[in-house]
Amino acid sequence: MKDALEVLNTRRSVRAFKSDAIPQHILEQIIQAGTYAPTGRGRQSPVIIAITNRELRDKVSAENCRIGGWEKGFDPFYGAPAILLVAAKKDVPTAVYDGSCVIDNLMNAAWALGVGSCWIHRAKEELESEFGKKLLASLGIEGEYIGIGHVALGYAAGEIPAAAPRKSDWVYWVK
Repeated sequence: MKDALEVLNTRRSVRAFKSDAIPQHILEQIIQAGTYAPTGRGRQSPVIIAITNRELRDKVSAENCRIGGWEKGFDPFYGAPAILLVAAKKDVPTAVYDGSCVIDNLMNAAWALGVGSCWIHRAKEELESEFGKKLLASLGIEGEYIGIGHVALGYAAGEIPAAAPRKSDWVYWVK
């Protein structure tokens, strides 16, 4: 496993995935890391919907594509075999921040375990749609949830992009 600082400094978004499935034990480690993300007042309002079923994965992709306004058939998840959909309880004031921390933990854990990832948006609109409401209901998830984002997961097909140079005005010190 990679050193924590190496993971944070080298993780990049992957936008081309092999179709190879991620072993269950690796997925479970990634997901467990997501459950240890910090949440406001320790409320643990987020949920992670782990989608590895190809039929459902393709339906989520089609809905995301529709919302994004792309041509039918485009895959906004870049062929990733697994999608982790993160949502959080809508009435929790820190829902978006909590879910964002979960996504960050998921992506960094994936990278530490040799799995590529990419944060994909439009989860909010997905869960507001009839498709999303039916998905939550089918899983027994009750209450009002806001979609925070998806993590597309898989093994990279091709080169990992290089990091962009860091901007010069990133940090302002007050000593």
